[in-house]
Amino acid sequence: MKSVPPVQNPASPRGIKSALPKRPPQERKRLKKALPELLWLERLINTYSSTLDASCEGLLPWQGLQLPFYCLTLGGSAADKKTPVLLITGGVHGIERIGSQVILAWLSSLLSRLEWDSALQQKLSRLRLVVVPIVNPVGMFANRRANGNGVDLNRNGLVTAEDKVPFLVGGHRIGSWLPWYRGSAGQPQELEYRLLQQVVEREVYPRAMAMALDLHSGFGTHDRLWFPYAYRKKLIGSIENYLALKLLWERCFPHHNYIFEPQSIHYLSHGDIWDDFYLQAKKRENHTFIPLTLEMGSWAWVKKRPAQIFNFAGMFNPQKAHRHSRVLRRHLSLLDFLLSAAIDYREWLPVDEQVKLLKQAAHVLWN
Repeated sequence: MKSVPPVQNPASPRGIKSALPKRPPQERKRLKKALPELLWLERLINTYSSTLDASCEGLLPWQGLQLPFYCLTLGGSAADKKTPVLLITGGVHGIERIGSQVILAWLSSLLSRLEWDSALQQKLSRLRLVVVPIVNPVGMFANRRANGNGVDLNRNGLVTAEDKVPFLVGGHRIGSWLPWYRGSAGQPQELEYRLLQQVVEREVYPRAMAMALDLHSGFGTHDRLWFPYAYRKKLIGSIENYLALKLLWERCFPHHNYIFEPQSIHYLSHGDIWDDFYLQAKKRENHTFIPLTLEMGSWAWVKKRPAQIFNFAGMFNPQKAHRHSRVLRRHLSLLDFLLSAAIDYREWLPVDEQVKLLKQAAHVLWN
């Protein structure tokens, strides 16, 4: 797997230690209509500037705007490599804005609680939380899956599937006028991909332990927790970690509605971002990386309100206000659980004989 070139974007400020400059009224009006999630995110940065460390990793030009790629961090020190990290990302596909909204709702709750909850303050001191709520701001602004170049960021990775992928859906190079376009062969990965890789290389790889959750919507009628690989049917080498996490979750939340499974059960795809990052992490010594994808079952929303199928955004996002609020609440327990699981990973991550037993059980369960 060849490496991608480093990001060079001198126009973007890195550290943001104070309130963001106020946007011009006309720009705010455009964002309020097309990208209110960005305004929500910037309000959090301004309100909690003493708690959050925010950085603008890069700027993405679109229709006269410079849309920022924000990364937020809080909790443990960046210098302490023994502190585990939890990375939360959303908005890889611009049309799936509910993922970014769930992240922002959870982050709003977390930051509000940190003002008075001493137990949570102590908890966060043992973890470094890294949040990229909007990976694809141009796609979200334009209300489409791809980025500004028509490239599907989750088909833009370096890994090619080992077996047959579904036509178009699994990624293709026919042209950007079709969805699921991978980008041109031999070209550098898209800027959004490289900005996210920059965050992963800085925050994830240097740590002994890292977990990640990437939020999506648009598949099936059930919420699914998927894990790599997307490019091969063979189970991931660290499958015992995923089964251990699944069993821990089910003990703590026995009445949950998630289906925990490898993505490859359903289909293979080229260029999955998390396949790339996981394979890079495998090269690191004394490093454990557990990436997950939450695939919210948006077909259930369409089933309850079939008229949504005539609205492209309605195929990926709840349209009724009460259903939207329910989705924003629904996943808070999962995010809180992953926070605790990352902090106390030594208590549940399998070792010695447990590894062998869980590997065998996972192959029975998922093969």
